Amino acid sequence: MRDDPLIRALGLLGLRRGAVAKALLLGVGGALSALGLAALSAWLITRAWQQPPVLYLSVAITAVRALGISRGLLRYLERLATHDLALRAMSTARERLYRALATGNPAYSVTLRRGELLTRTGDDIDEIGNALIRGLIPIGVGATTALAAVVVMALVSIPAASVLAVALIVSGGVAPWLAARGAARTIHDGAQAGAESAEATTTALWHAAELTVARRRAQILAAAADADRRHLEATDRGRRMEAAAAAATPLSMGVSLLAACVIAIILASQVSGSLAGIASGEGLTPMILGVLILLPLSAFESTAPLTEAGLQLEKSRQSAARVMALVDGAREGADDADTADVPVHPGAVEVTTSGLRWGRADRALAGPADGLDLDLRPGSRLAVVGPSGVGKSTLLLTLAGLLPPVAGEVRCVDVSTRAEVGLRAAACYFAEEAHIFSTSVRENLRVARGDVTDEEIGEALRTVGLDGWLARLPEGLDTTLFGGAEAVSGGERRRLLLARALLHRAPVVLLDEPTEHLSADDADHLLRRLLGAEDDLFGPDRIVVVVTHQVPAEVGHAKVVEAAGAAAR
Repeated sequence: MRDDPLIRALGLLGLRRGAVAKALLLGVGGALSALGLAALSAWLITRAWQQPPVLYLSVAITAVRALGISRGLLRYLERLATHDLALRAMSTARERLYRALATGNPAYSVTLRRGELLTRTGDDIDEIGNALIRGLIPIGVGATTALAAVVVMALVSIPAASVLAVALIVSGGVAPWLAARGAARTIHDGAQAGAESAEATTTALWHAAELTVARRRAQILAAAADADRRHLEATDRGRRMEAAAAAATPLSMGVSLLAACVIAIILASQVSGSLAGIASGEGLTPMILGVLILLPLSAFESTAPLTEAGLQLEKSRQSAARVMALVDGAREGADDADTADVPVHPGAVEVTTSGLRWGRADRALAGPADGLDLDLRPGSRLAVVGPSGVGKSTLLLTLAGLLPPVAGEVRCVDVSTRAEVGLRAAACYFAEEAHIFSTSVRENLRVARGDVTDEEIGEALRTVGLDGWLARLPEGLDTTLFGGAEAVSGGERRRLLLARALLHRAPVVLLDEPTEHLSADDADHLLRRLLGAEDDLFGPDRIVVVVTHQVPAEVGHAKVVEAAGAAAR
């Protein structure tokens, strides 16, 4: 039971017992008010038919009004309490998931696809929260109400109570379980199609320009449309199963009412109408006859949502499995060195590779068959080129110490002391799609180094060609970039990320596609500066490795590596 992913994921929600008990008690109170209202109303209607003095009915009339008001009030309060509980729990779960990824094994988190991460932290966390609102709370309320209905019915007729108990078990237990089992594959297919749709959609939105130039926009849009179609088909299959399972409730209700009517006809022929006689099966009064007929209607009202609750628990369980896979992946292989902040090595270093091959667990190996040999000294410039998907970014992650080599080794030593230096302390990886935060320009650049001064920021922006842009900002460095990356153009975003790299003090700078979204002339000029062919950006003490699709005709002393497998030249 402890290995159930949903139970494990509920631990991420940080649920407070008092809040859960409050929501459950309010739900039970509302359901019992409805049950009591049905039973008392049935008794009152049949008793009033006998035309007793009105004072005989005054207490019952007042109680009916009280139960009617309390039913609506308690249900409203239960909705407020349950949604407040779920929303707080989902917020806590997202925070804990982000912390697990941020403090876990970086070799795992940096390899996550954007669409996958978006789906896991968005829809899947929502589904885990829905396990409370649409699953566990309704099940608790339904079970309590069903038990109360059977107990009350047993005071009227043991046979009727037995039939009602079986019907409630079918409606609230067997049907939801069968529906969840039958829909498990459908839910899985729908979730997979939804993730693929999110991945294709985000790719089409965030890389529209590149896809258009590469003539792949139609292919990505077709993939998104196909994923949406499969998601819709899976949803339709799930709805059909849900409708078939939901039919069990009216069928069970009909059987229960029919059995109650048959039993009532048998008992109505008897004369005794005392409570003792009823309990022993000796007779039935008209008031109890009304209770016998109307009580099941209210009892099944609480079991009707349980089919949806069963399906919701299956959806939540599959979502929980995916979320916990993220948490487990981040924790796997993580140690104190992974989770602690690594200070930047202050001195110049040398990086050498011997027989290096790189790759990820779900992909083929990259690099030359006999491995890649590199000797990068202070001032070295290396360009990694090749078509998309051949492992250029993966090589940078390996050189950054974020992914372990698949074969061979990477060594980093201090130039002065010849002591071994950890790659994570010496190298800094600047991703192609690094985040621009919705905060000031100054704080966006302090991400690279917290003690950077305004003068250093201004010099970095001037170096990357953003001094004119900075001068046009209404509040200078204090200008807030509302919306993050949406507040700047693609070229401005690249230059901001490059300014971060300039401000960072790591002796090894790893840049992934730093010239994307720039014009051809600007990109060519910037690559020349990055590779030291003219007006070197990073100086003679730092190693710079650049991933790019094209290299300028003349790159000075820079080496070029074909990530698809050619040796360095």
